[in-house]
Amino acid sequence: MSQVEKKAGLLRRTSSSKKPLKEKVVLMYDEIFAKEDPAKNNPRFWDELFLMKVNLEYLESKLESVDGEEVQRIQDNINSLFHHCVQALGEEHQIKVVNALQTLCALFRGVHQKNKSASGFDIINMLMGFDKAEQRMKDLMERLDSLLCGDGSESLKSLCLKLLLCLVTVTDNISQNTILEYVMINSIFEAILQILSDVSSRGQHGYDSVVLLALLVNYRKYESVNPYIVKLSIVDDEPTLDGMGMVVHHALTEYNRQYKDKEEENQGGFFSTLTSMVGSMFIADADEKLSVQTNEAILLALYEAVHLNRNFITVLAQSHPEMDIPTTPTTPTPTAPTTPLGTTPPSLDMMNNPELPLDPNLQTSNLLITFLKYASIVMQDTKDEHRLNSARLCLIILTCIAEDQYADAFLHDDNMNFRVNLHRMPMRHRKKAVDKNIPSRPLVCAVLDLMVEFIVTHMMKDFPMDLYLRCVQIIHKLLCYQKKCRIRLHYTWRELWSALINLLKFLLSNETTLLAKHNIFHLALLVVNLFNMFITYGDTFLPTSNSYDELYYEIVRMHQVFDNLYCMVLRVSTNVGQWKEPASKVTHSLVNVRAIINHFNPKIESYAAVNHISQLSEEQVLEVVRSNYDTLTLKLQDGLDQFERYSEQPKEAAFFKELVRSISLNVRKNVSLNTLSQDVLLKEFSTIS
Repeated sequence: MSQVEKKAGLLRRTSSSKKPLKEKVVLMYDEIFAKEDPAKNNPRFWDELFLMKVNLEYLESKLESVDGEEVQRIQDNINSLFHHCVQALGEEHQIKVVNALQTLCALFRGVHQKNKSASGFDIINMLMGFDKAEQRMKDLMERLDSLLCGDGSESLKSLCLKLLLCLVTVTDNISQNTILEYVMINSIFEAILQILSDVSSRGQHGYDSVVLLALLVNYRKYESVNPYIVKLSIVDDEPTLDGMGMVVHHALTEYNRQYKDKEEENQGGFFSTLTSMVGSMFIADADEKLSVQTNEAILLALYEAVHLNRNFITVLAQSHPEMDIPTTPTTPTPTAPTTPLGTTPPSLDMMNNPELPLDPNLQTSNLLITFLKYASIVMQDTKDEHRLNSARLCLIILTCIAEDQYADAFLHDDNMNFRVNLHRMPMRHRKKAVDKNIPSRPLVCAVLDLMVEFIVTHMMKDFPMDLYLRCVQIIHKLLCYQKKCRIRLHYTWRELWSALINLLKFLLSNETTLLAKHNIFHLALLVVNLFNMFITYGDTFLPTSNSYDELYYEIVRMHQVFDNLYCMVLRVSTNVGQWKEPASKVTHSLVNVRAIINHFNPKIESYAAVNHISQLSEEQVLEVVRSNYDTLTLKLQDGLDQFERYSEQPKEAAFFKELVRSISLNVRKNVSLNTLSQDVLLKEFSTIS
């Protein structure tokens, strides 16, 4: 098919019998791609070009079709086009600014698409000329900064952000995008902060600004000093941090609402009736239908804020009445393309509204609660790569939070109680929790509930070892804080103990399969040491002496699991092999658990024999435990309340590199200049001379 036929939609036909005529702007593009300087015979060429409606598709395809020799031949004209685009951004005539922004986007995309294998220097040379690149990019960034911070049109600001997102994501790996060096030197960080701190501009542009910032922070973050990392880490301006939190909060709220809507939709009608008739045959199908596309970009922004900026931790806890984003749509921009669920910016009305209505009957919420609800959804199903990445990122964020002293203080604050309705995976052996039964408790209870929920619902063939390790480490960090501050948390600890024992049971049952892929002894050691934390320090943080009794009861009741674990690790540690050392560590860690079992079991059996009881009740076992503490001897174990602090580099570097690549591809796909249609923009500025 010829270029003309392919681009038939770009041409204007006069009649069926005549050859189609090219638009004037297409003819002008053709002049740029000719050898001669297009302004040689027409001094007003560039002025006229930016008054023409941009034909993005034709310009991009033209750039992509240029071969090696032609590049050299027309490089001066491409450099000139880039230069005049930047010049046009300073024009008072708004239509020229719109067309220049769109042309720049086509240039960045077209040149990169054509030259995927070329070095960054070659691309810079083709676009701007290497000797002039520094000045050209300085001028471009200054003009974009001026447009973003000025009092001009919101549509223009939006287009500037689209251009910047386009520039950042033109390469699959953003760290290979050499042009971004100039974006590091000529920072737009302050412009992004200004957008986030202002209620009105945040409503219009907050989402794109936060995503842009998250991507810029990840440019060569392990190779050189990234000014965006440095600047983000020291921001202490409250309105700015609050603004960033609001954007993330509303994006996650929108995701949660979409999921809830789909859940309710699936609970009604024929499908629900059929499911109840034939049991849980269709649960897998239901889960499939409930899938809402995750939003790793906004999660990455939350992570960078929590990880880099200690002041942002306060934003997590700021309470406000909990409101669902209204489902009644606001007047839509007629040009917005269809984007996948969960990736769209939240409702502008909600973003613009600085004062939420205060109703004493409304449940209060905050960013952390919304995040926990989001995490409870994405952590349900980790089979899909995006959801696995989201679950991992959620757990990394929670790891950072669990290590922060201020965050721990408000998580455990008994004066800050909330009802947090976490989503629970449908399972055959348990009923769906009723929202009204959820008690109002400190937020740490919801974090522990989330960890327990993950532990009991992911014991499967494709075992997510990495996620389990993170879950158990988060629990450990929270216990360390409780022990240190002597906080007696009123929590149903038995649910946690039961989940951990069942996890050990699963590891034992699937030893051969799991050892082919994972070091299960490391996870077993972490789990056993959680029990050691409770045994050694439980008297400092368990709520009552009864809780301590129940711990011993649970260990004795499930002694078979611990006995089997001991036999397994003893067997592995006495044989030569790769698991000898990690298995022997578990053997040593079981010393107190085994002491408890070996001490109380004979006493319980003796009590049953003396009293002629075949099966003791829980209360009778507890009575035996209480009356035999004095003769129990335990060993003091060192380092139980110590943990390795989270560090992104080097352990997490590969994960974040791949995550940013995935986000970049998704942003590139969704950031279309048609998000702000040319027709709408031209109509908006048609009255401006």
